[in-house]
Amino acid sequence: LIKESIPENVFIPHEWDEEQKMIAQSCSDFMAQEVETKLDEMDAMQEGLMPSLLKKAGELGMLGVSVPEQYGGFGKDFVTSMMVTELSGSGHSFSVAFSAHTGIGTLPILYYGNEKQKQKYLPKLATGEWAAAYCLTEPGSGSDANSGKTKATLTDNGKHYIINGQKMWITNAGFAHVFTVFAKIDGDENLSAFILEADYDGLTLNPEEKKMGIKGSSTRQVFFNNVKVPVENLLSERGNGFKIALNILNIGRIKLGGGVLGGAKKACGISVKYANEREQFGRAISKYGAIRYKIAEQAIQIYALESAVYRVSRNVDEAITSLEKGGMSHADANLKGIEEYASEAAIIKVLGSEVLDYVVDEGVQIYGGMGYSAESLVERAYRDSRINRIFEGTNEINRMLIVDMLLKRAMKGQLDLMTHAQKVASELFDLPTFNDPTGELFENESKYVKNFKKAVLMVAGSAVQKLMMTLSKEQEILMNIADMIILTYSAESTLLRVKKLAGLKGEENITDQIAIAKTYIYDAADKINKYGKDALTAFAEGDDLSIQLMGLKRFTKTKPLNTKKLRQQIALALIDKNDYCY
Repeated sequence: LIKESIPENVFIPHEWDEEQKMIAQSCSDFMAQEVETKLDEMDAMQEGLMPSLLKKAGELGMLGVSVPEQYGGFGKDFVTSMMVTELSGSGHSFSVAFSAHTGIGTLPILYYGNEKQKQKYLPKLATGEWAAAYCLTEPGSGSDANSGKTKATLTDNGKHYIINGQKMWITNAGFAHVFTVFAKIDGDENLSAFILEADYDGLTLNPEEKKMGIKGSSTRQVFFNNVKVPVENLLSERGNGFKIALNILNIGRIKLGGGVLGGAKKACGISVKYANEREQFGRAISKYGAIRYKIAEQAIQIYALESAVYRVSRNVDEAITSLEKGGMSHADANLKGIEEYASEAAIIKVLGSEVLDYVVDEGVQIYGGMGYSAESLVERAYRDSRINRIFEGTNEINRMLIVDMLLKRAMKGQLDLMTHAQKVASELFDLPTFNDPTGELFENESKYVKNFKKAVLMVAGSAVQKLMMTLSKEQEILMNIADMIILTYSAESTLLRVKKLAGLKGEENITDQIAIAKTYIYDAADKINKYGKDALTAFAEGDDLSIQLMGLKRFTKTKPLNTKKLRQQIALALIDKNDYCY
């Protein structure tokens, strides 16, 4: 929002190295041969199937990508781990079990465990010998995680904690060997975290939940009735559980964006194939403009998401490397590196879950009546997608977090938002400048993205000044600003990716990608205008409102663009390849 990024500083999928390509091929083969052939059996909850698939994934190394080599993993960078997450994302219920195990199941121990805990648990989790689950949510505490009622009491001899309580919606609970459990010790204000094993006396499970989608993932309630937990199984320090939960959720959010990216590519691919096969009025439906619009827009949204996912993944890697060079431990550097990009993690979570929902919804529409049949792949994709807007904090909570985290950093002096907001406010009274066209690629789009940032700063800065301490209660305004930020971030990410690709391959070789970027940014302008207008009219009035609306119009103004022609071009490329091809 306050500085210009350059293409050289972003990672794009065109840059995968040979080792990453080999890992990708291995993961793709596993998903095609072992997972996608067993989706019906998975949804029927075939006994032992899911744990056996996780074990096979562990033998292949997929579960240990982020785990250091000394604990039985591969110790790969964040970009590589995101790639593996993406490739697992086509696996429907498997991708949920996989992400829960490798993310919220394993990472609390990896990042917060002491050496003895790491040595005991990580090798088994990295290889798939053991499966992991994460127990945070309770019947009365979802988004408000710190309000949990599960209690831990230290025994008189100081050797055990006695845990009593209940957790719900626990993924992998039916076959997990290890549970990270959050509870409050003796009435503490904040949660603490504990490592529990499935065979501890007093740990019991309810039957499997019946769910709308992801039917093949194990989801159960977990009960703790006087469960004795050795004191050495306290994870990190007493009262540190809420911090652990927040940091692990940051990772969960960004990884969810990677997983849904894989699911969206798969759903787009099957939509294109069906459009080429299905004939109506004597022609394949892929020849009709209405269908081509849907196919092209699926691809545009996916491409923008992918651009944002790998942009922030590289940023996280660079932050981790920098922190390690400064003397921080690998585990602490990972946590701090991801924490620095907590706002982007929330952006990726919201953007990704809503892109996937769009893609599968249009997939059902392309399939028509067959899309409503349980025999179609797209029907399962539609049902399985819906949970992602709830997982890892609802999209409403995440939208508010995006703005809240940015403003808190500004208040602490870590991000100079207000100076830049004031500069934009003063610009409203300047006459617009008109520069002669240079003919440079994306000359207009580069200017649009710079102006999007100004629109965000103007609206957010004005909201802070007008509403002050009450802004945190104005959820609709916060969500309007968040949507402006999400679109600006994804538009800039797409622009940077295509600019870098043009430098690597030449403009003449990436005409489709150029069409994608131009269309996405053009459409983003109108959406940002709408969100900005909704926010401003909620708190500004009189001359102040008129001036700011004029500024918003200037910052979201675009030149006419024939998006029909560009979408036809994009759709034809997918139709020709009979798959998602970018």
